[in-house]
Amino acid sequence: MPRITASQALVRFLAAQHVERDGVEQRFFEGCFGIFGHGNVAGIGQALYQYPDLLTYYQARNEQAMVHTAVGFARMKNRLATLACTTSIGPGATNLVTGAALATVNRLPVLLLPGDVFASRRPDPVLQQLEDPRRGDVSVNDSLEPVSRYFDRIERPEQLMPAALSAMRVLVNQAETGAVTLAFPQDVQAEAYDFPEAFLARRVWHISRTVPDAASIVKAADRIRAAKRPLLVAGGGAANAVCLHRTRAAGLGGFEFACAIPGTVGGGVRIRPGTGNPSSPTGGSVASASSGYVTIDVEGWRRIPGECRSR
Repeated sequence: MPRITASQALVRFLAAQHVERDGVEQRFFEGCFGIFGHGNVAGIGQALYQYPDLLTYYQARNEQAMVHTAVGFARMKNRLATLACTTSIGPGATNLVTGAALATVNRLPVLLLPGDVFASRRPDPVLQQLEDPRRGDVSVNDSLEPVSRYFDRIERPEQLMPAALSAMRVLVNQAETGAVTLAFPQDVQAEAYDFPEAFLARRVWHISRTVPDAASIVKAADRIRAAKRPLLVAGGGAANAVCLHRTRAAGLGGFEFACAIPGTVGGGVRIRPGTGNPSSPTGGSVASASSGYVTIDVEGWRRIPGECRSR
């Protein structure tokens, strides 16, 4: 059993996590964003510096922005990969709240690793510590608990093992995923422990596909065959590239132009980007290829006719 710090064990654990779906395996954590201060530089910062080949570090300039970037990355990777985000204590940690809420509401995986106050409480208070006269175990990281699908505070090095496994259980669950927060006290980050090899070993998490029952498939096929003008319904967050792949696999045409338009269906409708070929059958844009939209705003639900030339 290697004797390493809790932060070193965490970095090695994250680097060893893989997911598998449809027989294809890939790394789940593609790297780690971080903004360092006294709450995480001697722990997680040192571990990332020691293991650059295991987990790539990406320098960030704003905590909220790095969470939004990680969430966008997870969306475009179809929730099969994500990035971790680490911050110091204090305002740096509270800047994670908005991005965590976005991830949790939209079921997108992201791992947040904010530094926390000393678990030993020997230095108390420390710089940027929230001092609550009613309780001694409160920190600003508690603001992340309502917007996290899983929250834990690691107050002993050995607690990292069940906490990390519970975090992965939530992150790879396609129905329950969202922001996962592991608040990491700065003294525990640098505390050494004999971590078992099994915890650090390569681990593959299987992500299954929910198969609809046979009766539902038959009913859907019958309705499609009976329809005079079948329509494809796509959510605003559906990636254009994914829609193209799925429609082509189903033998449907008309969306090929979208391979040149980055982003999502909703973004294409709102921003109206095009391929520069307005003479194409679809007009060269998502808006002109759509028969209609359903939107919601302060006035409620509204249906807006589209501009599809082949309607």
